Amino acid sequence: MKIIDKYILRKYLTTFAVMLMLFAPIGIVIDVSEKINKMIENKIPLVDILIYYFNFTIYFTNLLFPIFLFLSVIWFTSKLANDTEIIAILSSGISFTRFLRPFIIGASIISVFILLMGFFVVPKASEGFNNFRYTYLRGDGKQAMRGDNTDVYRQVSNDEYIYVNSFDVVSKTAYNFSYEKFKKDKLEYKITASRIQWNPKTKNYTMYDYVKRTVGELDDKIEKADKKDAKFNFDLEDLTPVVYIAETLNLGKLNQFIEKEKKRGSSNINVYMVVLYKKYSIPVSAFILTIIAVAVSSMKRRGGMGLSLAIGIAVAFSFVFFDKIFGTLAEKSSFPPLLAVWFPNIVFGILAIFLLRNAKR
Repeated sequence: MKIIDKYILRKYLTTFAVMLMLFAPIGIVIDVSEKINKMIENKIPLVDILIYYFNFTIYFTNLLFPIFLFLSVIWFTSKLANDTEIIAILSSGISFTRFLRPFIIGASIISVFILLMGFFVVPKASEGFNNFRYTYLRGDGKQAMRGDNTDVYRQVSNDEYIYVNSFDVVSKTAYNFSYEKFKKDKLEYKITASRIQWNPKTKNYTMYDYVKRTVGELDDKIEKADKKDAKFNFDLEDLTPVVYIAETLNLGKLNQFIEKEKKRGSSNINVYMVVLYKKYSIPVSAFILTIIAVAVSSMKRRGGMGLSLAIGIAVAFSFVFFDKIFGTLAEKSSFPPLLAVWFPNIVFGILAIFLLRNAKR
C-alpha cells in the first residue's frame, strides 16, 4: 500500500469515527430531552439509564449508519478537492479508478464491521433498548409491554393456540395467558392463568391462578389451582411481539426462528425476512454510498464544501427514505421482502455507476 493509500484510508476511517462521536451525543441529548419526565416519574435507577444509553448508542448508530458514512466521505473528500490535493494526485498520472482504491478498502473494513455488528452485537443492544423502552417508558415501570398493542395470539402447532395480553422480557412473565388444545377441529381443553412465568433452571412454566376446563360430551371438567408448573410445546419467543423478537435474535437464532415460523404458516413472515435481509443489505450500501460520495465531492466547486455537503445530505436522506418506505411496504403488504430491502441499493447502485462515469471524465 502506497503512502497516498494510507493517507486517504486514514482520513476515511478517522472522519467516520469522528462523525459517529459527534452525532451519537446529539442523539442521546435529544432522547434525554424527550424522556426525562418519564424517567423521573418512574424513578428509574441510574445504572439502568446508563445501560440503556449504551444500547441506544449502538442501536442509533446502526440505524443511521448510511447517513454518517456518506457525510464523513463527503466531508473529507470535499476538503481534499478544495485544497487541490485531488487535482495533484490525478495530475501525477494516477487514474480516478486507482484513486478510488483506498476508499473501497475503507468501505470493505466498515462493511465487515457493520456486518458482524448486525449479526451479533446489534441484536443484544436492540433487546436492551426495547426492554428499557417498554418497561419504563411505555409501561408503568413494573410490567413491560402492557397496553392495547401488546396482545399476542399465536398458533404454535396444527391444534394448539396461545394468547397473552403482555409479556415482561425482564422477568420472563406473560400476563392474561390462555392455551387452547384442539382435537379434530373440536376444543379438547382450555387453560387460563393470570400470569405465566418461564423457569430457566427447570425448563418449564409456572402458572398462577390456574384454571383448566376440559370439554366433555355432557358436561365440562374444571380444575383449579393457585399455582401450577407445566411444560408446553412453545418457546419463550412465541410470547413476545413480532418485530421485537426479530430484532433481538442473532443470525443463527433468527434463521432458526424464520424456519419455524414458515412451517407454522405465520402471517408475519415478511417482517422477519425484512430484518434478516437488512443484515446483509446495509453493509453493501457502504460501497455504494462511498462511490457516490467520492464522485460527487471529488470535483472542486465554486460553492465549496457547503454545496457538496448539501448534495450529500439530500442523497443520504433519500437513501434512508427509500429504505424505510420499501421496508414498511414489504412488512404491511405482499411485496417481496428481498426486492423491497435491496431496491434502494439497486437504485443508488445505478446512480453510483452513472456518477462514477461522469467523475472519470
